[in-house]
Amino acid sequence: MLDPEVVFLNHGSYGACPHVVFDRYQAWQAELERQPVEFLGRRLEGLLAEARAAFARHVGARTDDLVFVENTTAGINVAARALDLRPGDEVLSTDLEYGALNYMWERLCAQAGARYVRAPVRLPTPGADEIAEAVWAHAGPRTKAVFVSHLTSATALVLPAAELCRRAREVGVVSIVDGAHVPGQLPLDLSSFGADVYVGNCHKWLCAPKGSAFLWVRPELQESIEALAVGWGFGEDSTFLTRNERQGTRDPAAYLAVPEAIRWQAEHGWDEVRARCHGLALAARERLAGLTGLEPLAPPELLAQMASAPLPAGLDADALKARLYDEFRIEVPVLERGEERFLRASFQGYNDEDDLDALVAALELLLR
Repeated sequence: MLDPEVVFLNHGSYGACPHVVFDRYQAWQAELERQPVEFLGRRLEGLLAEARAAFARHVGARTDDLVFVENTTAGINVAARALDLRPGDEVLSTDLEYGALNYMWERLCAQAGARYVRAPVRLPTPGADEIAEAVWAHAGPRTKAVFVSHLTSATALVLPAAELCRRAREVGVVSIVDGAHVPGQLPLDLSSFGADVYVGNCHKWLCAPKGSAFLWVRPELQESIEALAVGWGFGEDSTFLTRNERQGTRDPAAYLAVPEAIRWQAEHGWDEVRARCHGLALAARERLAGLTGLEPLAPPELLAQMASAPLPAGLDADALKARLYDEFRIEVPVLERGEERFLRASFQGYNDEDDLDALVAALELLLR
């Protein structure tokens, strides 16, 4: 449904929904409005169970070990509040994490007298092993939780999240993984991944409607997980599922459309699509490095369908992003990490080599 006049290289921010998936989303909304009491009062519990079962099969999980939430930020907030942080506790993370969640951890830690430890990751990095060692070097006796992205937002790197979860489990530390960019972009088997909590978006790379994400929790930790709002799900039969699913009146259509997004990608040979898009990301990595003369951030095995390229020092990130859009109709983010600047190009099934050519040609002019 994207505007054909725009070179859209920013799927990573909000995703994009195919016509057939969006139509199913609106059909669910229409059903709800025709018979709201029938839909919400009698049918919704079963419909959500069916949708969760379809998604659970897709990510290698048990149906009742996950719930739908509106976005990854909401799901991580639910999990973080269950930690019951105390003075002196530490939450170990990296300096590559998503900004909104850095704010969340800093706030929760400040309220509890705990500390948010952001282990620095050297960029460019030679690989996953060095990242795992650099992060774990900051673990200690006060570490209560490890929080790490499976695939980072600004730098678009696949981190060794499973390895960090393994190390955390060995010493009795809770592991929470931000998988916002993973469903639809990377294979995911939650039964073997090793996390205690895994949260991800369906609206990004799975191409489901906006407002669809999931929160998965290891069974033995589910009793400690509440919800962002206390409601009907906190009655005598309270469970992890009821507390997060019975949240008052809300539109569940985006959740119910997730199985359609899974079907749509399967019907369109999405393994091959992902492989082609990975090739475009690798090509972007090389061409942008050739354009700027700056070393790529990481080896090819740490990339999926996005590539972030470092940009020259002192560059005005907002101005470059605006000119790419205003003058060339290219939608692509230019991001900041301290004094560093990155351009992140996302490649989804609707992208091709022409889109990459357009980006490189525009940058050749603007960077000059």
